[in-house]
Amino acid sequence: MPIEPDLEQLQEMQAIADGPEDGPVVMLNLNKYKDRDAYARYGEVAMRVLERLGGRILWHAPVQGTTIGDETDLYDDVIAVWYPSAAAFVALATDPEIMVARLDRVDGLERAALLRCEAGAEPVLTAP
Repeated sequence: MPIEPDLEQLQEMQAIADGPEDGPVVMLNLNKYKDRDAYARYGEVAMRVLERLGGRILWHAPVQGTTIGDETDLYDDVIAVWYPSAAAFVALATDPEIMVARLDRVDGLERAALLRCEAGAEPVLTAP
């Protein structure tokens, strides 16, 4: 399972970021770890860059189990991250500090899913 976006996915995000409708977005991270310490090193860098870009962690919780799904749906953590725009997400993904820390992310994750969700103008959890 991929743990990083492929070229097509990055191009799609860049197209959204470059478009007139770009606005706030929440990225829902589903993480399964192979080395939590490595991922924690990446996380420290990601938090610095995220704050610099105006983003916020809305919610972070360990997964206690899978109620519906199979072995491919087993994750360790769920993290909801608010970005002021898709452009801010792309800026984080391509930031020089993140590019260096990316190796810790790759070493730390067994698998990951990143779901793009609608978001409000403010960094809060709300129902659509």
